Amino acid sequence: MDQVVVNLLNGLSAGLLLFMLSSGLTLIFSMMGVLNFAHAGFYMLGAYVGYQTSRIVGFWPALLVAPLVVGFVGAVFERACLRRVHKFGHVPELLVTFGLSYLILEVVQVVWGRAPVAFDPPAVLAQPAFTLVQAGATGLSLVLGRADAGLCVHAACTTFPATRAFMMGVALLMLLALWLLLRHTRVGLVIQAALTHPEMAEALGHNVPRVFMLVFGAGCALAGLAGVIGGTTFVTEPAMAAAVGSILFVVVVVGGTGSLVGAFVGSLLIGLLQTVPLTVDKSLANAASALGWTVSPDSVAWPLMKLTLAQVTPILPYLLLVLILIFRPRGLFGTRDD
Repeated sequence: MDQVVVNLLNGLSAGLLLFMLSSGLTLIFSMMGVLNFAHAGFYMLGAYVGYQTSRIVGFWPALLVAPLVVGFVGAVFERACLRRVHKFGHVPELLVTFGLSYLILEVVQVVWGRAPVAFDPPAVLAQPAFTLVQAGATGLSLVLGRADAGLCVHAACTTFPATRAFMMGVALLMLLALWLLLRHTRVGLVIQAALTHPEMAEALGHNVPRVFMLVFGAGCALAGLAGVIGGTTFVTEPAMAAAVGSILFVVVVVGGTGSLVGAFVGSLLIGLLQTVPLTVDKSLANAASALGWTVSPDSVAWPLMKLTLAQVTPILPYLLLVLILIFRPRGLFGTRDD
């Protein structure tokens, strides 16, 4: 039972990291209509800037500095490059952001090398957040921090890292902050007005191009924040952008392009799909039997049905993507038509 609970928590934490990434991408797309192919690159850049900054001033200042640096880079890119091609449509935007992703990758490899770097979390996060104790007599119980070694002699103890708990807390705070900003502040009203009625917003004295630049920079800053936390939780290396790049767009499409709620729900779904089946040692044939379906050993599909759920886990998010595109092309909570 303790392994099941920890596996679910791992899935939720992975999903919330995806939300930290997809929220910035969703913010940019919903406000500007730009699908930023370099978003995973900004995530990687945030991890490396956080690593370099933490070596000088420590982790907690780096948690603030890295998103600001990445957000500034994103705002400069929007002002210098993206704005110039925006009037030509979506294809030039995709191409220029796609090129930027390769440029960021090359810069990272030139400055920090191709090998992973040791981006260690601070001492307070380098320990378990809690320990689940599974004892035969008392059942499942929770102990904050690391359980006493004597307690684990006669019980199964499973720890949950503090880095993942911290990541989950930051992601939930990010969701709340974005919702409050966009729905209950003057800044949010100006942003939405600049999107829906740019001429009227300019007539009221608002600089619409500057609003778009700040929105793009803010979305990149959110990716940079995710990079700092993800870099300490997992591994900081040049391949980290490619690892989340494709799945990030799956999240956005499943949740619905332009929807913050959709990004949150889609992230949790994909995070659980990527994690929970890994511990299931049952084949697809067993799953089909549980649903009342019977597959003959002589069937063409039988070799596929012999695969375990753990073996097909990498393709499950993409199967969900296909189903969403077939039955609900706008996504679960999609709001945009373009």
